Amino acid sequence: MRWRVVLEQDKASGDWAVWCPELPGCASAGETQDEALENIREAIALYLQPDPIELPPAAVAREVNV
Repeated sequence: MRWRVVLEQDKASGDWAVWCPELPGCASAGETQDEALENIREAIALYLQPDPIELPPAAVAREVNV
């Protein structure tokens, strides 16, 4: 799956901030653009992991493809 990300260099430190506009709060950083991109890949993967849920005994859980 492909996601758009935005990179922006901090003028004071030279580090790179990176975030994914479609995933609110999903952001990371790195000392280089390559490091920032690798870090946002990991952040997106963690963001998209489903949270564990507890279901009542009669409930049925299913997964759907979108």
